[in-house]
Amino acid sequence: MPNSNAKLHSNHRGGREASRRELVSRSLQSAQHCLENQDFGTAYAHYLLVLNLAPELKTTVKETFQFTLFKWAEELDSLARIQDLFNCYEQALELYPNDEVICNSMGEHLFRMGFRDEAAGYFHKAVKLNPDFADAKENFYRVANWLVERWHFIMLNDAKRNLTYLKAIENAVHSGSKSVLDIGTGTGILSMFAKKVGASFVYACELSKTMYELARDVVAANNMEREIKLLHLKSLDIEIPKHIPERVSLVVTETVDAGLFGEGIVESLIHAWEHLLLQPK
Repeated sequence: MPNSNAKLHSNHRGGREASRRELVSRSLQSAQHCLENQDFGTAYAHYLLVLNLAPELKTTVKETFQFTLFKWAEELDSLARIQDLFNCYEQALELYPNDEVICNSMGEHLFRMGFRDEAAGYFHKAVKLNPDFADAKENFYRVANWLVERWHFIMLNDAKRNLTYLKAIENAVHSGSKSVLDIGTGTGILSMFAKKVGASFVYACELSKTMYELARDVVAANNMEREIKLLHLKSLDIEIPKHIPERVSLVVTETVDAGLFGEGIVESLIHAWEHLLLQPK
C-alpha cells in the first residue's frame, strides 16, 4: 500500500508538471502571435503568465518581454491610462527588480509626466545597476539639472561660509552636543562636518529623492555611510524611536534661502525644538 500511494503521488506531480509545461508553451505561442499582430496588451499578459509559471525562463524571454512592455506602455500612455502604465512597470520590476533598462524606461515616463524627483530615483538606480548605461546617465544628469537648485553649487564653493559652519558645529560638539540632526541635508556637508569634529551620533533627513540619493553617494565617497544615518523623510515626519532612537542635542540646517517660508522651515524647526531636541534643564 505505501508503494502504491507513493506511485500515485508521483504520477500526480508528473501530471501537474506536464500541464504546467503545456500551458507555458501555449502561452509563449500566443504571446508571439499577439506580437505579430501588434496586440501588445495581450502579449504582455501572456508573458506575465509565462514568467510567473516558469521563472526559469526569465533570461530566455527577457529582451522580448522588455520590448512588449515598452510597446504596451506607449499605448497606455497615448490612451492616458496612467495608472495601468505604472501598474505594468511595477509588475515588470517585481519580475526583474535589478533590470536597468526597465528602471530607465520607468524614469522616462515619470519625467515626461512631470514627476521629476521620482524619475531621478529610477535613473539613479539604473546607473547604479550599470554605471556604463549611457542613456540612464544622460537622463539622470538632465533631471538633476532640473532638481538641484543653483544655490547648492554657490554654497558648496563658498569656503568662508563653510568654514563658519564647521567652526560653529565644532564649538557645539565640543561643548557637549554629541548627537546631531541635520534637517534638509542636501549634499550631506553639515552631517559630515558634525562627524568630522567628533559627534557620536549623526542623523540627516532629506525630502527630495534626488538630493537624498546624492547625499548617500557623497557620504559613501567619504567613507561615512556607517556613521551617518540618512533618512528620506520630511523632518516633520521623524518619529522617536522609529527613525532615531532618542532626542538629539543639536539641530543643524542650511535650508535658509529665498524659500524660507515656502519650504516650511519655520515649522520644521519648531517641530524639531518641541519633539526632537533635548530640552535644557
